[in-house]
Amino acid sequence: MIPLTLAEIAEAVGGRLVHADPAARVTGPAEYDSREIAPGGLFVAFPGEKVDGHDFGARAVAAGAAAVLATRDMGPDVPAILVDDAQAALAPLARLVGRRLIDAGLTVVGLTGSSGKTTTKDMVAQLAARVMPTVATVGTLNNELGFPVTALRATGETGCLVLEMGASGLGHIRYLSGIVQPRIGVVLNVTISHVVGYDSVEDIALAKGEMVEDLPADGLAVLNADDPRVAAMASRTKARVVFFGESEHAEVRAEDVTVDARSRASYTLVTPEGRFPVSLRITGRHMVSNSLAAAAVARELGLTGAALAEAMSEMGTVSTRRMDVFDRADGVTVIDDSYNANPSSTAAALRVLATLAADGPRRAIAVLGVMRQLGEHSDEMHAEAGRLAAQLGVERLLVIDAEAESAAPIADGARSEPMWKGESVLLADQAAAIAALRDELRPGDVVLVKGSRWATWDVADALRAAGADGVPLTTGDAGA
Repeated sequence: MIPLTLAEIAEAVGGRLVHADPAARVTGPAEYDSREIAPGGLFVAFPGEKVDGHDFGARAVAAGAAAVLATRDMGPDVPAILVDDAQAALAPLARLVGRRLIDAGLTVVGLTGSSGKTTTKDMVAQLAARVMPTVATVGTLNNELGFPVTALRATGETGCLVLEMGASGLGHIRYLSGIVQPRIGVVLNVTISHVVGYDSVEDIALAKGEMVEDLPADGLAVLNADDPRVAAMASRTKARVVFFGESEHAEVRAEDVTVDARSRASYTLVTPEGRFPVSLRITGRHMVSNSLAAAAVARELGLTGAALAEAMSEMGTVSTRRMDVFDRADGVTVIDDSYNANPSSTAAALRVLATLAADGPRRAIAVLGVMRQLGEHSDEMHAEAGRLAAQLGVERLLVIDAEAESAAPIADGARSEPMWKGESVLLADQAAAIAALRDELRPGDVVLVKGSRWATWDVADALRAAGADGVPLTTGDAGA
């Protein structure tokens, strides 16, 4: 965070100083985990039913915090800025910091979409870092808490701030833009992902389009030419527009796309600067679109031509549980895409599974959990995922049905495919899935783990632990 006096912070958030020197300065980031506090930082104390941040105020100050942003007095040894709502106070504080940094030349990139946000954000950050000091959203901290916390990590040395922007209803992205205004806005796609909070996919498009509507006239809207709902957003912005995609009219596009046995794409990157070969290290054919969006942003930041193509070919996976493909010592390949799931990301993951399993051929096993927040579309979308798994030749389908929003239609959808030769099993919880895998995995198998947040994390962790230290846990023989 930029250096601010406690008086400045109190004025920005409408707070009251207690046991504090108004001239004392915060010089470190804002943190709501006292274990992460840095010297000169601002500790934000959130009240909670099980853990109350106020109980750790003294510890944070002892660790070097300049003050605590809190809702109650913690005693004479804890300098504090008291507010009614500590989380809500982060927004005006981030607005102050963002405004000062933007005035000093900071470029803010905002990124949204129904799927692929976090991976693309990580790509943008890796490319931007080639040009200037960059701060980006950690993981998926893209809501009314994570967004301002990320913005407050920017300093006077930061040249680019990359902010992932999530939305669960109309007005949410506009609210975030009102905290820190992006100059470059990226919209990846509009699909049925988490429809709770929306009446239709058209409402999702309206919500995502708030990104480009709020861009300044000297800004840049980076839009997906291959998604009609996103491409139509060009009429909703006063900013300059750059299209990315595989459509021939996209200014930043991919041609001659190929995919290797590990489902990694190579293509010719076509930009106004010329044609350049790109070979992605990140797994999945769908990563082509994400990488093109990142390339369009990087061009605006000054990374172009052969240097851009080279940097794109060196991008790696940053956030965990996203298309993390690893080979265990026992010959089993695992695709850990378990961080979250929606219909489009699940379909993409199943296609990656099919591609990897085709090399051999190898047995394809999918462990699928619930896709949450699909509302009235839930049964239909889960069944469609099952049908696709069957159509792609998945031989073993383990469905974890442990939530109020049932995943059982996945199994039903697979069984409805008349030509499918595989088998689906409905399991009560993740422990049952782990036990089933332990009993039947054999060398050469390829296993996909996919589900909405937490729904399949234990399974992915168990598969990873089983391959740790070179200790194989499968007992079957190849071909058994």
